[in-house]
This record gives sequence, C-alpha cells and structure tokens, in this order.
Amino acid sequence: MALLKKIKASTLMETLVATVLIVIIFMLSSMILNTIFSSSIKNNTQSISTYLNELHYLQKHKKIELPYYEDFENWRISIVKFSEDNKKSLEFEAVNSETEKTITIIVDEG
Repeated sequence: MALLKKIKASTLMETLVATVLIVIIFMLSSMILNTIFSSSIKNNTQSISTYLNELHYLQKHKKIELPYYEDFENWRISIVKFSEDNKKSLEFEAVNSETEKTITIIVDEG
C-alpha cells in the first residue's frame, strides 16, 4: 500500500472566519456604492438646466409670456422680470419639491 502524503489544509473555523470577513467587506462596499450612486442621482441637475435653457430660448423669441410658472418633473419653475439700477433682468428659478434644492439663473435683458 502506498503511503499517503499529508496535505496542509485550513480548518473549518478558519474557513468560516475568512468567509464572514469577505461577506462583511462585500456588504460595506455595496452600501458605500449605493450611497454614492443615490447621491449622484439626486444631485444630477442636467435635465432641469437643459429645460431652463429651452425656456430662455422660448422667452427670447416671445413664445412665452412673463411672469411664467410651471411644474417640470419634481421642479417648480418660475420666470420673473425685474429691474435693478435701470437694468432689466430675468430670473429663472427652479426649486426641487423633494430636496428643496434651488437653481437660479439671472439673465440680462438687452
């Protein structure tokens, strides 16, 4: 009969500890990634900025009347005309109804 060589192996307890550590690291990294993705989605204002530029274009070509109020997705949009130091300006303001984030664009009329 042939002699069997003894193979070095880890115990069941070492394997369980390593598995638990890997699962904990995976859970922490997935929670961190979830937080990063959700905050980037909440802070994404590209669609409202594009829409405000479109409204500016429409106002410039006299397609909308001022004052102007509208709801776009979850944003409350207002366009008002005001004058400051004999200078006429337009204020485009968008307020997010969920996060209360405000985007304001002031354009000189001229």
